Parts: sequence; structure tokens; C-alpha cells
Amino acid sequence: MCDPNLNSPSLTVSRELLRNVMARAGYSRAKIADAELALVELIVNAWRHGRTPAPVVAISMEFRTLRVDVADRSPVLPARCKPAELSESGRGLQLVEGLTHRWGVEPQELGKRVWFELGQEGGAA
Repeated sequence: MCDPNLNSPSLTVSRELLRNVMARAGYSRAKIADAELALVELIVNAWRHGRTPAPVVAISMEFRTLRVDVADRSPVLPARCKPAELSESGRGLQLVEGLTHRWGVEPQELGKRVWFELGQEGGAA
């Protein structure tokens, strides 16, 4: 569970913005739910591992592809791990990978930016 002292309203606001952008762009409810879950995972990772109380979230559309960026202050790059079968954590990036068309990480001057992309049905990602 996240440290409640790191909680910020950015999660609620970011989820609402994401839903609105995707609905206006014509994404299905299922794809919106997938993107919302991936967004939550990246924000929680920024809180938990990046120790960033208010990660910067950017949501953009280019052609028929949604891109979501979550930036935190930690220079430590995320890495997929192979958790034990009964482990309660460690599957976040696998989840993001499974819900989106692609994801990645970009080192920044101060920290990093983790992103994912999701194309519309019938569109190229």
C-alpha cells in the first residue's frame, strides 16, 4: 500500500482527464478502462518507487494514438521483475505491457518519464 503522506489529488484528476480525452477521441469503454489501470499503475510507481508526491502526468493524442507520460524525480529506471508466484507486488510493468500497445522509459535531467501508448481500434499504434 502507498504511504498516505505521498498521496496527491493528481490521481483523481489524471484519471478523469484521461477518461475525457479518450471518450472524445472515440475509444471504447474497455480501452479506456485499460488505459486508466495502466495510468494508475504508473502514478503509484512514481509515488512508491520514485518518491515523488505529485508526479507530472501528460496526456496527448497524435493521429489515432494516445500517449500518457508520468514523470517522477527518481533517476532509477524501472525494470520488469519476475515476482514469486504468491507475491503481492512486482507485476506492475507486466500489467502496463499487457494493457497497452507499447511502453517505455526516458531518463530526464531530473528523474525519468515512463510512458505508454494505446492506439484506437482499427488504427495503427
